[in-house]
Amino acid sequence: MPQLDDSTPVPGVRLDLGPLAAAARRSLNGGHPGEVGVVLPPFVDHHVHLMLVSPDALAGGNLAGVVDLGAPLEVVTAARSREGLPRADFAGRFLTAPGGYPTDRPWAPESCALEVPAVDGERRGALPSPAEAAVAEQQAFGASVVKVALNAAAGPVFDAATLGAIVAAARERRMPVVAHVEGPGMTRLAVEAGVDALAHTPFTERVDDELIARAVAIGQRWISTLFVAGHGERTPDAERAVDNLRRFHAAGGRVLYGTDLGNGEQPAGVNPHELELLVEAGLAASEVLDALTDPWPREEPAEGVATFAAGPPPETLGDLHAWLAGAVVVPAEELETL
Repeated sequence: MPQLDDSTPVPGVRLDLGPLAAAARRSLNGGHPGEVGVVLPPFVDHHVHLMLVSPDALAGGNLAGVVDLGAPLEVVTAARSREGLPRADFAGRFLTAPGGYPTDRPWAPESCALEVPAVDGERRGALPSPAEAAVAEQQAFGASVVKVALNAAAGPVFDAATLGAIVAAARERRMPVVAHVEGPGMTRLAVEAGVDALAHTPFTERVDDELIARAVAIGQRWISTLFVAGHGERTPDAERAVDNLRRFHAAGGRVLYGTDLGNGEQPAGVNPHELELLVEAGLAASEVLDALTDPWPREEPAEGVATFAAGPPPETLGDLHAWLAGAVVVPAEELETL
């Protein structure tokens, strides 16, 4: 008898979606009355750029939350005052070394990055250090996370002391630090500084197993963004990213779904290609849902809403991405758990 794998359909056997999923029926008073399917927690894209894609373009879709990882502070102010879904959390401006990424990028407005000078070892009385002032400014404008740019392929990066000062200042304010890592040694720099999350799965270098183990040990999260490593092409960067995430996940690392929405052509909502690549990286159906519904950096998901996927769960992992991409955000009160 031939062996079965995750792409082999077994009639009547559905994927195990784990404890987050429950059979549900839509209310007779709402849209699509009486439709039966599966209720899931709200979906979150943990890496978007609202300076490149308007939150209005995401309204009415299947994302209940987004994490904006880099924008001018005026964009943060405007987006924070907006009502409705998706709920947004912000990093504020990219914190970067003088002359560092993304200050030279055509897509980056001048005000989206803040150049933080290196630590000089001197204290100026009661005045905050440049690292402390940079973190405080982001929080004052509504940021709940801090984004640092560590792109050795595009210019100067923080030294260990300056990065450590930023991480320490953020910790004092209970703000996780997210790092864009690109280029040789940047993942190691982020891990050794205790950075809380990587904005992308590392894609420019193979992360060795010892460093992956250290990243897992400190509880670091990796935001996937596998699709933009090759934009659908099997490039060396794309292959490295999938391999790195596969080994990080197998070692017990926490994966967050994220797309870098605004970077190239992508759907205004859940990207099914990103979900396919998560499966390729070894995530089971329930683990894909964990990555997609984690409310990080918050503790709790958006209130009063849920995700509804029509019909029964698919039979194979190969069909999971299309089924989830077709889900919608609905008021929780419109769903009846079966």
